[in-house]
Amino acid sequence: MFKKLNVYLLSLLVLSSCGIINIRKSGGNIDRYNNYTEDLQESRVQFAELPEPESFSTESSSASAIDSDLNRRINQIAQENNKELFANGFTILIYSGVDREKAFEIRNEAYSEFPKTQTYMEYEQPRYLVKVGRFINKIEALATYEKMNVVFPTSRIIRGRFLKFTEESKEGENIDNVER
Repeated sequence: MFKKLNVYLLSLLVLSSCGIINIRKSGGNIDRYNNYTEDLQESRVQFAELPEPESFSTESSSASAIDSDLNRRINQIAQENNKELFANGFTILIYSGVDREKAFEIRNEAYSEFPKTQTYMEYEQPRYLVKVGRFINKIEALATYEKMNVVFPTSRIIRGRFLKFTEESKEGENIDNVER
């Protein structure tokens, strides 16, 4: 019993002694560091002075050559990209299943609910896919997806590969066997 009492008194003494240490809330001994300075100049790495830039008249001819090379390369890349018949992008899948009648129902519902969006149906054996829109970036698809997700809660954004609409195809030129 005396041992327990001694342990309690000792622990009470230790815990109460923590209050003996007095720390000022106004900042303590910060005032003595107000005038502290240190010169680090000796430990810093020294670099040589940079040369003055040349006049712009000599660089303008090289800059125009670089600009013309850059413009030529940009046009070359644009022409190569225009030769591609297909584009990678994103589409919104609102139905995937084997029931043909349900696929037609969902496609018709998408037509009636969202008349301005392009809705199309595909058949990949053994299932029917109802997709909405063709988007280059996923961010572009998100706005339509948020609207579609209210009506079709199982919809999701998927990757897609679709035929580009070029000026030639808009004028009515027929492209046969493009998938081959």
